[in-house]
Amino acid sequence: MDNSTLLSEGLNLMLFGVGFVFVFLTVLVFATSAMSWLVIKLEKKVGVLPEDGIPSPTAVINKEKQATQSTSTDTDNNAHLIPILSAAIHKFRSKK
Repeated sequence: MDNSTLLSEGLNLMLFGVGFVFVFLTVLVFATSAMSWLVIKLEKKVGVLPEDGIPSPTAVINKEKQATQSTSTDTDNNAHLIPILSAAIHKFRSKK
C-alpha cells in the first residue's frame, strides 16, 4: 500500500471514530435530559420541603442553630472519647 493511501485510511478511521463518539454523547445528553424532564413531570414534590419539618437535601441549614447545638454535644462526645482514644494509643504503643 502507498503511504498516502494509509494516511487517508487512518484519517478516515479517525473521523469515523470521532463522529461516532460525538453522536453517542449527543444521544446520551438528550436521553438524560428526557429522563430528567420525565421524572420532574411524574414526581410533583421534587425540591419541596415536607410539612412535618424533615429537611430535604435542598434545605438551607441554619448555621447559628447548628453552632449552639454542636458546642454542648462536642463536650459530651469528647468526654466519652478520651478513654477510648487513650486505650487505643496504649494498645498501639504496646505492639511496638
